[in-house]
Amino acid sequence: MKLILREDVYNLGNSGEVVNVKDGYARNYLLPRNLAMLASAANIRQLDHEKAVIAVRQAKLKSVAEEAGKKLNGVTVTVTRKVGEQDKLFGSVTALDVAEALAAQGHKFDRRVIHLPEPIRTVGTFEVELRLHRDVHTKVSVTVQGEAAQA
Repeated sequence: MKLILREDVYNLGNSGEVVNVKDGYARNYLLPRNLAMLASAANIRQLDHEKAVIAVRQAKLKSVAEEAGKKLNGVTVTVTRKVGEQDKLFGSVTALDVAEALAAQGHKFDRRVIHLPEPIRTVGTFEVELRLHRDVHTKVSVTVQGEAAQA
């Protein structure tokens, strides 16, 4: 039986592929779970149309992300935190803090595009990666300044 996969299926194929499977596997597993649909001529035309629409949307998102990346090239943000001994911060600087500092400069981004493997816990200047799109990455310089804690 020929089917079009709606989702990635382990050991079978990826979403959008036309696969040939046994009738029982299709009727008992793939079709009831909406993992696939019959590969009729109408469904194949619909799939081709959806692929074209998705490709156009992804190209537009990529171009928007590239423009935003060009605007962020060379941007430096400053975050001020209270520090204790040996320039250790009380708390840490997270992706949300970097997003807020960027927003204060007029660059609004969701905190999820900011890739910070672990929170910043010391004073200094750090390179932080922004993943604006699957294929578009840029770096922003984050300067963490210390503010003396009141005793």
